Amino acid sequence: MSAQKPQRPLILASSSPYRRQLLARLGLDFSCISAAIDERQIGSEPAQQRAARLAQAKATVVAEMQTTEALVIGSDQVAVLAGEQIGKPGNHAAAVAQLQRASGSSMTFHTALCLYDPLTATAHNHVSVTEVRFLPLTPRQIENYLRRERPYDCAGACKVEGLGISLLASVCDDDPTALIGLPLIALCRLLRAAGLEPLP
Repeated sequence: MSAQKPQRPLILASSSPYRRQLLARLGLDFSCISAAIDERQIGSEPAQQRAARLAQAKATVVAEMQTTEALVIGSDQVAVLAGEQIGKPGNHAAAVAQLQRASGSSMTFHTALCLYDPLTATAHNHVSVTEVRFLPLTPRQIENYLRRERPYDCAGACKVEGLGISLLASVCDDDPTALIGLPLIALCRLLRAAGLEPLP
């Protein structure tokens, strides 16, 4: 039997603990390098386009920092509420305001993924769209949730893998990991296309 081909190095272009935990589910060896880029919206750039642009920018910036043939994963998420793009609240007051607006309404999350292959200078892209409907929320529910979960680094203050699930009436998506920040179904497909098999 021939020896198994060594795995190409794999880098997650992110400092997000949520994305790191998701990627670890695949059991692949990888390292994490944060990509410092300007994440601001450009003009009237649509959410899906912005998320895809940022995911690819993160991957390519980190790839350019390397001297290896590592495959680089970039990801970004943009949330939209009532036609307005909203980001991570950053603090308690902003999170309260986001959840008050989301109460009884739908929020759309655009989660972009880019797998960049420096050997071919090719970016393989995917965007998952998740529709989340919030229950009508009372001020007490919002306050109790924020005090317990402190989701200030989550877009829309919605930490669905934690207590945030209790805020929701429904989630509609084809990949349950997309809302957390890294669409693993699409990532497995892109990794296989690049020659890295999660189940060798």
